[in-house]
Amino acid sequence: MDLLERLVTLFAENGYAAVFIALLLCGAGAPLPEDITLVAGGVIAGLGYANVHIMFVVAMIGVLVGDAGMFLLGHHYGARILQWRVVSRLLTPARYAKVQEKFERYGNRLMFVARFLPGMRTAVYITAGTTHRVSFVRFLLLDGLAALISVPIWVYLGYFGADNHEWLVKWIRRGQSSLWVLGGIVIVAVLVLWWRHRRRAARAASEQR
Repeated sequence: MDLLERLVTLFAENGYAAVFIALLLCGAGAPLPEDITLVAGGVIAGLGYANVHIMFVVAMIGVLVGDAGMFLLGHHYGARILQWRVVSRLLTPARYAKVQEKFERYGNRLMFVARFLPGMRTAVYITAGTTHRVSFVRFLLLDGLAALISVPIWVYLGYFGADNHEWLVKWIRRGQSSLWVLGGIVIVAVLVLWWRHRRRAARAASEQR
């Protein structure tokens, strides 16, 4: 967890602005784990360098602005963005086709799931923008709902574990697995509610006939 310690030092010296900028870089696909960045923000709050509730707000804004930036770039430039050298390293033609295939299979739900897929997140958001299959408002809603699950978990985990490094490292590892489970539970719940809604709508339509 050397990266965590370096981030804690950086954030303690530079405050909220450093956390915000780091999260923008995470959203842009930089090789900087978002979960560790969020935990580091929570740690400096636990050590007294920041207010944890303000840190949560800053983290949410940083995450959403970073994600939205990738979506809007894809939406504005379309498939031309794949020709950019920086983007082409992150989103190769093969990977772009793979993400498009997943959109065909899972629809807009993929944008919610992407929050829990660190290796795919930025690629999914750029592709979502290039395909023009979803409005910016819907994208922000789905991404925001997912962020409301992951962001507070990491920030407050760092806050409560600031004085116990071994405990913190243990729960970071557990949390990385638990978020997959939690995200899966939420997805199943949403699908069940959607299925029930469709069923009621179909029943109401048949009764009107």
